[in-house]
Amino acid sequence: MTRLHDYWRSSASYRVRIALALAGIEWQAAPVDLTTGAQRDPDYLAVNPQGLVPTLEIDGDRFTQSLAIVEYLNETRALGLLPEAPADRAHVRALAQAIAVDIHPVCNLRVAKHAVAASNGAITMESWMQTFIAPGLAAVEEMISGERFCWRDQLTLADLCLVPQIYNARRWGIDLAPMPNISRIAAHLETLPAFAAARPTPPAV
Repeated sequence: MTRLHDYWRSSASYRVRIALALAGIEWQAAPVDLTTGAQRDPDYLAVNPQGLVPTLEIDGDRFTQSLAIVEYLNETRALGLLPEAPADRAHVRALAQAIAVDIHPVCNLRVAKHAVAASNGAITMESWMQTFIAPGLAAVEEMISGERFCWRDQLTLADLCLVPQIYNARRWGIDLAPMPNISRIAAHLETLPAFAAARPTPPAV
């Protein structure tokens, strides 16, 4: 059985859930509650020494880092998430990394919590998130080249990064009105079955 160690609100985990849905892979959930520090439990650190989510156990192997996981699924399940031409692949990876490498890490829960604590209240979670998410997405808005997808008329790795970041943007009150390309594409992507199936769902109490 394929097993995904994830946290329901993790945007990195969200990307992998979309890819698994696109591949039609059934998986078993292994929740890691980041809010209680479960990622630092010795048992989980034995699974992922970084203490991060997601971790995917599949094909008799174990993988970490969401972009690496998605590219593995893309290559082994022929998902077509990267264009054929090298230059086009580079553009798609740049879009994906503008979100997953530039916006996401600084807005990671542990980073944001540290900033809030170190500021002695001068910084709030909301102000921290808004400071980095809004300009990051504004740049992505200018990089988009498609009407229904981030890259031309093809579902790509970039789209799998965009939707989870939009979920976070809405959560933290980012005004998306000045970003018509992002708003249009996100609205379309969220209607697709794989994206809908991967949507964050709070754990049952």
